[in-house]
Parts: sequence; structure tokens; C-alpha cells
Amino acid sequence: MSAPVLVERAPAKINLTLHILGRRADGLHELESLVAFAGCGDTLTLSPGAMLSLTIDGPTAQAAGGGDDNLVLRAAREAAARVEGLAPGAFHLAKRLPVAAGIGGGSADAAAALRLLARANGLPLDDARLFAAARAVGADVPVCLAARARKMSGAGEVLGPALKLPPLFAVLVNPGVGLATKDVFARLGLKPGESSGFGKHPPVVDGMSFDALLSQLKKSSNDLEDTAGVLAPVVVHVLAAIGAARGCQLARMSGSGATCYGLFETCRAAATAAKVIRRDHANWWVKASVLR
Repeated sequence: MSAPVLVERAPAKINLTLHILGRRADGLHELESLVAFAGCGDTLTLSPGAMLSLTIDGPTAQAAGGGDDNLVLRAAREAAARVEGLAPGAFHLAKRLPVAAGIGGGSADAAAALRLLARANGLPLDDARLFAAARAVGADVPVCLAARARKMSGAGEVLGPALKLPPLFAVLVNPGVGLATKDVFARLGLKPGESSGFGKHPPVVDGMSFDALLSQLKKSSNDLEDTAGVLAPVVVHVLAAIGAARGCQLARMSGSGATCYGLFETCRAAATAAKVIRRDHANWWVKASVLR
């Protein structure tokens, strides 16, 4: 009897804030970011026991690419290099999230692969070898491993405790323009050892009300927003469209873009805004979701 197919969701990662503190001597950028996860995402399955492989389908499958550089396969190889005797398997990815979009789609997929391998091989999710594999794959993979709201810092490898945030009713919008993270960071022009001078992150604590959290978010920023808007001016138009929606409390870009989000007080307000934006911009990817 064959082993059952294992299933994991790979939710979109949303940077509610993103402060770039400077650039380290090793060339990596020092950051602070409050991260939450959306109700929408990709789906990854694993058939244990087979040789390592990956198939992909879904609306954004072609853009995701299925070669050896796919982050699902990279995550599996990094885990196998650290866990002796790790049994691989056949992965299948249902790809729905836009690619190169600032919402950690590939990182979420890689993290889901590590969770599936942990389940298939009887490993606890907090196994240090899984975290090391996540770090080796990419800066956003560690925070996607548990997919819980929290602050991340360093170059993405320093994770704060999981935070209980109020439900955040959001509209996510991607204009269909890819932005390479390295290009956006390069445009900042920070030299190794240089500080940005953007300032520290305002405090966010467990169990804040929506109004209290919103107040802190408004004191914060995404320091890559202006840079991304220069490289892809459509980001400015997306932010304007979200900000003009009735009931929008905050409009901001996620990660290195080009996906932006708006926060609304109610689920109904978010759903209505998504409907209007989708009507006016039929070629944009628009999703109403709850961030937690």
C-alpha cells in the first residue's frame, strides 16, 4: 500500500512594514519587517517514497518555472544535504500566486516543501537542520516556515516570537509586472557598511487591537516603495487605486513589489474594494483576503 499524499498550503507573505536599516559588511541588507500571511496562496503536495521530482500547474505555473532552480527542489536538496537518509518524494505545485511579486510566493513554496519533508520523515518543524536549509534557500524562507505573523530582522534570519494580530481585512493587488528583489535593493545604492538612516521600527506587541496596530503601521513604512516605483511606475498607480477605495485605512507595497495591499475595517469593505478594482483593471491580479 502506497503512502498517502501529503498536502500543505503555501500562503502569501505580506510585509506590513519593511525598514531597511543599512547594508552589512557582507553585502546583505539589514532589515526589520512585520510579516503576516494571507488566506490565499499556492498548494504543494508530496507523494513520499518516489525519487525527487516536481510538476507544476496552475494559472502562474509557466512564470514559476519547473527547472532545477525552482525553490521547491532547492529546499529539498538543502534538507537532504543536512538530514542523513532523508526520504524525498514527488512534489506537485498548484501555482496561483504571481511570481517576482514581493509576496514570497517561491519562498512560501520552499517552506511548504520543508514542512512536507518534515512530516514524511518524522522530523519536528523546529529541527535546526530545517531552519538551516530554509536559510540556505532564501532570506524569506525562514519566516515562511511556520507561516505565522511575527517580526523578522537581520537579513531575514532573525525571527521574533509569533504574534497574535487582529484579523486584517485586506485587498492584494499585483499589476502583472515582475520586480527582481536584487534590482530594487541595488537601486537603494547603499554601500557595504553604510546605514540608511531610515530609523527603527515602531513597537508591535501581541494581542493589539486593530486601531492600535493601524496606528503603529502608519508610523512605519516600506522603505523600498519609492525605489520600486522608479523601476516600475505602475506601482504608484496601484497604490493610488487602492488608496482611493472606499474604507481603505492604509495602502502600502509588500516586500520589493510590485504587489501592494490595502487594509480595511471590515470584510465587506475589502470585498467591495476588490470588486471595484478588478472591474476597473481587468488585467491586474486582485484578491480580497484576511491577513493573520
